[in-house]
Amino acid sequence: MPKMLFSKFRFYDIKDLLSEVKRPKRWVNTRSAGIDFCFLQIDRCGAAAVKEEETLQQTSSFRRFLQSEFSEENLDFWLACEDFRTISSEPELRSRAYEIYQEFLEPTSKREVNVDQSIRDQILGSLDKPSALCFAAAQRHVFTLMEKDSLPRYVLSQKYQSLSSRSRTQWYI
Repeated sequence: MPKMLFSKFRFYDIKDLLSEVKRPKRWVNTRSAGIDFCFLQIDRCGAAAVKEEETLQQTSSFRRFLQSEFSEENLDFWLACEDFRTISSEPELRSRAYEIYQEFLEPTSKREVNVDQSIRDQILGSLDKPSALCFAAAQRHVFTLMEKDSLPRYVLSQKYQSLSSRSRTQWYI
């Protein structure tokens, strides 16, 4: 007797099973909601009037959220690239570029970030004479990943909700 490849289920046969299934939370469009990474002090935010203690709270809250999702290396890579841009001496620039590549971009590293192979090859080629912007394409790619994937989930999380409700209840003098 031949096996059936596809069974013929009808909706009324399985509707009792569907009552246990939860609907996913709605997706948050961070651009239309006016949410951005000002707490990471990103250049795109311009001159944001964010108090320093709020910035530290928001960054640590976002870091804890990324730790719970096992994607903290994205934030660490982004921050390492920001620090890398401030280095002025060439020997220090070269050594720090190799460190960043080995920690975040090498295919066998423990904290590898999700970057396209073409970007990875471009960075590998520029490690001999690194400039302050040699990680710019990878940093932009990781930023986009965080902005479109991690940030909307963070905004819907309980950690962000409690932080934003606390900041609304504080009085500033």
